[in-house]
Amino acid sequence: MKRAIPVLVLSVAGLVPVWRYEPSTGASSTEVAAPAPTASPPAGSSSGSGGSAVVVRGTTVPTEKGDVQVEVTFEGDEITAVRMLKQPNHPQTTAAVPTLVSETLEAQSADIDTVSGATLTSEGYKDSLQAAIDAKGA
Repeated sequence: MKRAIPVLVLSVAGLVPVWRYEPSTGASSTEVAAPAPTASPPAGSSSGSGGSAVVVRGTTVPTEKGDVQVEVTFEGDEITAVRMLKQPNHPQTTAAVPTLVSETLEAQSADIDTVSGATLTSEGYKDSLQAAIDAKGA
């Protein structure tokens, strides 16, 4: 009985920091709102030609792991490239990005599967990708 009380007190004292822990969102406190997605032709291309590439940035999507933002390159209506502008600094995210990009290029839409182990990043990726697709169509 003499050992039970100190063990209980120390156990609770050790768990308090765990209960109070709040993971960083990666966003600064001065950030107010995400900018609207923008469409712009890449440097050196003319905006009047139908076959030129158009680069569109999706919105920045905040997740619990950090912000996610993509940049999509279109040739006509076809998605030819996707680049991550912002992503959480996490090993699972780094491993998931190539899968997300290849699925996007194959599906030619934001209707892709979530990568297991990187669910939050996958959802943020799809939201930012859909915003870029919508901005290109506008």
